[in-house]
Amino acid sequence: MRTKKISKREFLKMGGMALAAWPFTLSGTERGIVGGKDSFEGVPARFAINTPRGIRCQLCPNKCTIKEGERGDCRTRINRSGELITLAYGNPCAVHIDPIEKKPLNHFIPGTTSFSIATGGCNLACLNCQNWQISQKAPDEVETVDMMPGSVVSAAKAQGCSSIAYTYTEPIVFYEYTDDTAKIAHEKGLRNVIVSAGYIEERPLREWCQNIDAANIDLKSFSDEIYQRLNAGTLQPVLNTLKVLKEEGVWVEITNLIVPQWTDDPEMIKKMCGWLVDKGFEDNPLHFSRFTPMYKLNRLPSTPLEILEKAHKIAREAGMKYVYIGNVPGHEAQDTYCPACRKKIIDRSGFRIRENHIVDGRCEFCGEPIAGVWK
Repeated sequence: MRTKKISKREFLKMGGMALAAWPFTLSGTERGIVGGKDSFEGVPARFAINTPRGIRCQLCPNKCTIKEGERGDCRTRINRSGELITLAYGNPCAVHIDPIEKKPLNHFIPGTTSFSIATGGCNLACLNCQNWQISQKAPDEVETVDMMPGSVVSAAKAQGCSSIAYTYTEPIVFYEYTDDTAKIAHEKGLRNVIVSAGYIEERPLREWCQNIDAANIDLKSFSDEIYQRLNAGTLQPVLNTLKVLKEEGVWVEITNLIVPQWTDDPEMIKKMCGWLVDKGFEDNPLHFSRFTPMYKLNRLPSTPLEILEKAHKIAREAGMKYVYIGNVPGHEAQDTYCPACRKKIIDRSGFRIRENHIVDGRCEFCGEPIAGVWK
């Protein structure tokens, strides 16, 4: 991941946000000073119980038991005098305006922009993480700016964004920040989007869903063993998340990063697609994304195009109606096709829409309903 360092003065000139194409960090002397906050005192965390061995966090399946002065695996939650505190609140380390298609969300208010934020921290430890410089750091180990929930919403409105996206690292670990921001965003007419690995417990997820409109969930593989070895997680909680999001009426798109030697087994891909169709996700877009050598897997090759195209074919044959190939500029599988007449109904160039033939949620050519959120 590339980063762009900016000074406080540059940040303020841009109206309190970075419009660069990549997450940014502030220069070392500017940490935490935009807006006046000069420490990371944090706020009380939700979803925790006290035990004789320490505070047990109940936000995600890691269920860390955190002793006095220590932090959980996510690096954001600390036991301070017997109270669980989250340090990931109001101090984003990445702030952008992105096309909604970059999330990627291809069937959710296309052509709009999303005000995108992240804090340091993550509850997984993926060997191939593309944002490892911020996801594998604590909030007080990365350069930040001060943006409390109301400021995020005001900035998004001022820049003409249609939504706020909680993304780049893992929004689960800045849950309280996202939830408070999302509530204000809804009051001001903005949508809320999470881009997440979906590694969360059911109770906080269902509460989150009350203010979340769309989600792209990274279904990293369909093997519990690979989840443990590649991501430091397990599969079933992610499958549970997908089902809960659907039950709660959140629009869902799914990304599967195909990592050579790890997640490129055609039989595993076939099994994954079969599960998605069996559980009623055939109308939800599935994005097969090309792996680029990164972080601790920087000696692996990029995903061969033929593997991505084979996965695309497997998904279509399994019954998935909308299948995309990501990170391959110009590929025809970045466009949207009507599942009935097979005509191209959204023509994309990168993250830009050149033509859109969806009218009132239907194919302009044959009238077939097209699943998504179009208004």
